[in-house]
Amino acid sequence: MIVNMASMSAIIGNPGASIYSASKGGVIALTQSAASEYAVSGIRINAISPRVISTPMVDDIPAPLLADIQSKHPIGRLGKPEEIADAVVWLCSEKASFVTGHNMVIDGGYTAQ
Repeated sequence: MIVNMASMSAIIGNPGASIYSASKGGVIALTQSAASEYAVSGIRINAISPRVISTPMVDDIPAPLLADIQSKHPIGRLGKPEEIADAVVWLCSEKASFVTGHNMVIDGGYTAQ
């Protein structure tokens, strides 16, 4: 099993992040193509596209901007690292044995708006 890390930036553009967005879009395309190629060998390949996750990477974001980002998640908070880890574990488990080529969006409902 392979789980690639993409990003919501691959799905929803962000001003000033076109190169990052394009690279993460490439991760999704690679995931889908590789999943098609390697399924016959029993290798499942998926991707995860998180929104903003509460990690040290967000520690330097000014509090007002971070509050604005958080308010845009319908679930009302940032994601937790464990929530991403749980998704990866599930995708690698037998419970996801029929899942391949999927980009799992983990965004607290951001794209549901």
